[in-house]
Amino acid sequence: MTDSIRGKNLLSLNGLSRDAIVEVLDAAESFVEVNQRTVKKVPALKGRVVASLFFEESTRTRLSFETAAKRLSADVLSLAVASSSVKKGESLRDTISTIDALGIDAVVMRHQSSGAALQVSRYVPHVRVINAGDGLHQHPTQGLLDAFTVRQVLAERNATTGLESGSELFEGLHVLIVGDIRHSRVARSDIAAYVALGCEVRVAAPGTLLPTDVENWPVTVVSDFDEALEWADVVGLLRLQRERGTGSFVPSLGEFTATYGLTLERSKHLRPSTLIMHPGPMNRGVEIDSRVADLPAAVIERQVTNGVPIRMAVLYLTVAGSQQERQS
Repeated sequence: MTDSIRGKNLLSLNGLSRDAIVEVLDAAESFVEVNQRTVKKVPALKGRVVASLFFEESTRTRLSFETAAKRLSADVLSLAVASSSVKKGESLRDTISTIDALGIDAVVMRHQSSGAALQVSRYVPHVRVINAGDGLHQHPTQGLLDAFTVRQVLAERNATTGLESGSELFEGLHVLIVGDIRHSRVARSDIAAYVALGCEVRVAAPGTLLPTDVENWPVTVVSDFDEALEWADVVGLLRLQRERGTGSFVPSLGEFTATYGLTLERSKHLRPSTLIMHPGPMNRGVEIDSRVADLPAAVIERQVTNGVPIRMAVLYLTVAGSQQERQS
């Protein structure tokens, strides 16, 4: 069990302790204030170089990581894969070696292959590697920002309780994750974060969209979706990932919506205090009705906003933490 990511890679949330996760959430809280300033910059990573390598298309994650690095005063090298030597057949190892030769301190990488971030960490052990999503494996910063968003909202509701870290707010919290669990790295990271923080997690999906080893996961599979909605304090909806072949796992999008979509009618099962979340991009009218996505209970835009302070926290702890370890 890892109790801190200071000076370490962030490849997965599996194996991170409650303390390690709370440390990131607490650091992100301090960076929220930075993002509210007129001049949104601190010199925490001045002189450091962060390489942004996205081998899969991304908007939210890539932009928020690059924004986070720049707000920490780091220099950013961004690889446009479509126009890079990767398209000419260059191996991942050679690509990383080329970039490493330019002098980098961290790599933020998204890749279509599970385990790619781990492999890169072996190629360049002196560089901090942050996984921005690898295949069907993990998306750790999404799991962290989802937990951060939940803690932030609950802390605002309980502002008079005097809790220092807010981590106590997770104890016994009911979290329901719905949709394409089978193909979702977000689901895997969310579950790891919520369970480590003390939540009870249930999942709801057609049998074809459940992992084959789900019985080994620290979750309960529910059969009655409407009943689970009444139970939940947090509902995390997942996108049907057509680029990963989801279409062949359900008879039709209409049938999925009828059975597991959060329609306006079905949302009436939710308590007023229940949070509605989605990592984006949303398939409006499929996993979530547009009118539900725009309800006050939906914190989807806040999730996007929180991507920057969470990724600032991760970059700071992993990169600056490495320097602090060398000096001690």
